[in-house]
Amino acid sequence: MASRTADRRALSWLAAGHVVNDMNQGAVPALLPFLIAERGLSYAAAGGVVLAATLLSSLIQPVLGHLSDRRPLPFLIPLGVLAAGGGLALAGAVTSYWATIAAVLLSGAGVAAFHPESARYANYASGERRATGMSVFSVGGNLGIALGPVAIAALAGTGGVARVTWMILPAALMAALLVRELPLLRPLRPQASHSLAGEGTDRPKWGAFSRLSGVIVIRSLFAFGLVSFIPLYLVTVRGVPKERAALAVTAMLLAGALATLAGGRLADRFGRRAVLVGFLLPLAPLLVFFLRVPGVAGLASLVLIGGGTVGTYSVAVVMGQEYLPGREGIAGGVTMGLAIGIGGIGVPLLGALADRRGVAAVFPVLMALPLLAAALSATLPAPRPTVRREAPSAA
Repeated sequence: MASRTADRRALSWLAAGHVVNDMNQGAVPALLPFLIAERGLSYAAAGGVVLAATLLSSLIQPVLGHLSDRRPLPFLIPLGVLAAGGGLALAGAVTSYWATIAAVLLSGAGVAAFHPESARYANYASGERRATGMSVFSVGGNLGIALGPVAIAALAGTGGVARVTWMILPAALMAALLVRELPLLRPLRPQASHSLAGEGTDRPKWGAFSRLSGVIVIRSLFAFGLVSFIPLYLVTVRGVPKERAALAVTAMLLAGALATLAGGRLADRFGRRAVLVGFLLPLAPLLVFFLRVPGVAGLASLVLIGGGTVGTYSVAVVMGQEYLPGREGIAGGVTMGLAIGIGGIGVPLLGALADRRGVAAVFPVLMALPLLAAALSATLPAPRPTVRREAPSAA
């Protein structure tokens, strides 16, 4: 019988690729102030840049995942990283608005191409402790999104938008390194996973997967709402300087990275559903505490909110893959792409509410979201990991 221990080398390279890939995703919103200043974009046009990248990435991930379920496509892992960085580099080189949109679309397509196949191989490389392994992989994405604005500040902040072309370097280097690792990744895919017709407990649980996707949509809207409106609330209502407000969001994201690792270990020990519900339930009271308690104590609650929100990410991805055995590609495409993108679509509605009634009016809506997600999570069946996804060690 093949070993079910984790392949640490494969997980490390997949996580490193996730850092570089998602760094480009996190860089796009940070690029907007520079595009507005240098190229005279309106706020609406700048918003179109983010929308183009986000929507395309979310929509094509399930499609690519479905294709990879039928035929292995490991080459998408390095190709996605290269396209993600190359597209962002092109956005720094071109000058017209529509050329910028095209470049960002290429970057978004690269981000999308990387996720389903890399999540699949992270699943295989994790052995029997899939939630722990997926948490390591997911932390790479969390760190990448957090590093994106740092990279843009270092490049565009010192040399203008044109210097963003240097983003091709880390992408090209990581793509080359991942190409080198492909021969070690390919054997991780078990032959049995080519079959889409499971038997017995291996049959896909589409109902549970649909409810899980609903949980991810709701949680993603909550997360996008926090990142969008917490800084505005701190600045406009509490008079916090913009720099400190931005640091609060950074602290939330970093706490999420740490909580992702903890969540994976807890899920392997106590169960996926228990961790999902346990992380989501405290978010509403923590948000109430933040709104009512100013100062350091209130900001500390934001760190806990960030941890609880982002910490469910890898657990949900693993649950999706276990609900759809043999369809890990489409499971990853929906849980890491489409469902998150649908959640993001609701943010303009929150913005319209803030325009009409003030930023504070958004938070009662946000408070209800994690409670709804927790209630829906409680209806999920406990997924049973299937033995047939055993991963041979490549150490």
